Amino acid sequence: MTRRPILGAALGLDDLAAHRDWLREHPRDLELQSFVDAGVLNGDWRPAADRAKALLDGHAGRLGLHGPFWGFTIASYDPDVRAVVRRRLDQVLDVCGVLGATQVVIHSPFTTWGYNHKGVYPADADRMLTAARDTLAAALSRADGMGVTFVIENIEDKDPADRVALADALGWTALAISIDTGHAHYAHVSTGAPPVDFYVRAAGDRLHHVHLQDTEGYADRHWQIGLGTIRWEAVFAALGQVTSNPRLILELRDKQGVIPSARWLAERGLAE
Repeated sequence: MTRRPILGAALGLDDLAAHRDWLREHPRDLELQSFVDAGVLNGDWRPAADRAKALLDGHAGRLGLHGPFWGFTIASYDPDVRAVVRRRLDQVLDVCGVLGATQVVIHSPFTTWGYNHKGVYPADADRMLTAARDTLAAALSRADGMGVTFVIENIEDKDPADRVALADALGWTALAISIDTGHAHYAHVSTGAPPVDFYVRAAGDRLHHVHLQDTEGYADRHWQIGLGTIRWEAVFAALGQVTSNPRLILELRDKQGVIPSARWLAERGLAE
């Protein structure tokens, strides 16, 4: 990125109205998080999609969805679990088709346990790749035809290169990388992972999405930007070397902190 990036936000339908004016100041990207739960995806989600379309009238930024993630991994060794995950991914692609969303966030299968046991169970790397390929192949093929990209978000990831290697091995243009700054900072402080900017550099131009949130590194806080201990200057310096134009999404637990977080970053010349 060669100019100050434009910030977007992760919001639910109930939060959209309060942020409509801010979302229209610039072509701000939006990540809707109202189509995550199995109960929503298994039910009649179309009224919620119709409500979203009405609220998004005039929105000029890119639209994405947070995909389902509760209770499973995209690389389960259990074939019955993989069948459920394939169904969930197909359901969220249905929502993308109705809303015109072009990105879906999914969660990384890598864990701290897995990192610490690399080499102890040498077959695990191939087992994970095989399981992930079986889970994702149909969804990625469909997404590719729809112009949708799945982005893999770090959760417990201690090695920032793991997700990049997985995406490379799977080999789909419809699969890219997401970074959650709070998850990365937690991994740095609590498990000895590299700092957040290292995650950005490891992703490089495979980086299509970033969750911006602050934390002290002990837990996944999703605090307003500036309240934690992330070195934001280093993060944005690394982002400045990326040319893939990732969506920079403020993902805060308290949505009232979205606009103050954007102002905090703008006052420091990091974003707008």
